[in-house]
Amino acid sequence: MVGSRRNGRWGVPKGHLAAGESSDLTASRESFEEAGVIGSVDRAVFGSFTYRKDSTPHRYHVAVHLLEVTGISDEYPEKTIRKKAWFPLDAAVTEASQPGLRALMVKLANSMRVPSF
Repeated sequence: MVGSRRNGRWGVPKGHLAAGESSDLTASRESFEEAGVIGSVDRAVFGSFTYRKDSTPHRYHVAVHLLEVTGISDEYPEKTIRKKAWFPLDAAVTEASQPGLRALMVKLANSMRVPSF
């Protein structure tokens, strides 16, 4: 997870779509820029949520993609301005600042549970 530059609250890398860019490519780019994470992004949207920044009345819509990490770079654009940390999924649910993101993490945890017979 990455910390917000404004308030340090934990979330996932996110950002605006560049012209002609799909949301999965944006997810890949933002993961690298904000956290140095390199990986394979699922093209399908896992889920989405909306949130409002503290200082603005605007609502932001976030499409969330799953990413399989294949590497972590020591150097990336926002290394000196943003904190990052790895959390076990149950702790990430607690740490995530946006309720919609927490709900998606619960959905992910539920999808990973092995059914009992």
